[in-house]
Amino acid sequence: MSSRLRDAGGAAGVAPEFTVDPAMLDAISPSGDRGGIVLGSGLKGEPLTISALRSTPTRIVLVGGLYLARQVAMRAMAVGAWVVVATGRPAAWQVLQKAAGTQQPGRPPLVQIRRLSPVDLPRPSEDAPLLVVTDGGPTPQDLFPPRSPWQTTIYVLPYLHPQAGATANAADLVLMQRLPAGQAELAARLWRLPPQMMRQLTTLKDDQVIALGLNLWRPLRLVTTGKEQQILGPVRRGD
Repeated sequence: MSSRLRDAGGAAGVAPEFTVDPAMLDAISPSGDRGGIVLGSGLKGEPLTISALRSTPTRIVLVGGLYLARQVAMRAMAVGAWVVVATGRPAAWQVLQKAAGTQQPGRPPLVQIRRLSPVDLPRPSEDAPLLVVTDGGPTPQDLFPPRSPWQTTIYVLPYLHPQAGATANAADLVLMQRLPAGQAELAARLWRLPPQMMRQLTTLKDDQVIALGLNLWRPLRLVTTGKEQQILGPVRRGD
């Protein structure tokens, strides 16, 4: 029924310890597949990885700023994913195309920036997984639901809105940056969080994120490489 939550460094004694339904996202754990993305570090500095690109259609919700969304997309590119961004603010995502560089003639670009309307998507595969980023505001339309293996759809929510509850509840993983008190109270209602977890959401530092899933509550610290800082700037919350 369950599998252990593990750290990328193999360290034991993580507190609190959770069990994770294996049908869910492989959560924060070391990954043997090519879809593992190192997102940040734990309280002891150990690297933490999410298996974001899997043989199962996957949904991830990001509640926070554009920085976090672009960093996750860049990490997906680094492990071989094609990235399609559907957004109403294309200029904000041009940095991804710059980071991808120039493709060989005759090959499609690694990063495609699209409008917020349905389009045909590249066909994903194990060798070429697909990350679709829906940057459609706090109540996004489900334009590109993950329907095939090796497709992951990320929903970028600048803040938690009551009408986004269905999108958030359908996610395999939710990554949340610091929330104001009112939004933390909404999060507590959506996911039935106890008071101490609700309070923790309001006290996160700019470089801290909560990973939330089925039987999963894990704080982590974002880690940015020097090259990423040149492209994205320093770690921050907000747009």
